[in-house]
Amino acid sequence: MLTILNLEEISAARLHDAQSLYAAGRYDGAYYLAGYSLELALKARLCKTLNWADFPMTHKEFERFRSFKVHDLEVLLKLSGYEPAIKGKQLPEWSTVKVWQPEVRYRPIGFANEKSTSEMLRAIDTLMGKL
Repeated sequence: MLTILNLEEISAARLHDAQSLYAAGRYDGAYYLAGYSLELALKARLCKTLNWADFPMTHKEFERFRSFKVHDLEVLLKLSGYEPAIKGKQLPEWSTVKVWQPEVRYRPIGFANEKSTSEMLRAIDTLMGKL
């Protein structure tokens, strides 16, 4: 099981990795990792909302919590309890990030450009400050 602190640390590390990739002009990887960092931050928030000490990590640990084994940012936002705070304020950042899916890792090289990745990083940084 991953503790809330583990999830928060991994989330911050992945965002830092994404920023490093962006600075190196590696926009596809930066875009993917940026979205992944938000996914982890939402899972940490979900644990806090549900008063869980940790989050399932392995297939066996997820057996009792299949409905929480999701990567969809919309679903995770709802489960985290932060949907009213984020969507209620109609934050434009949410419109930028909600299109992210883990399947972006399978997109052809060059799918993300400097502008789209910069917008994603900026939006995620803003949203993570509100979680």
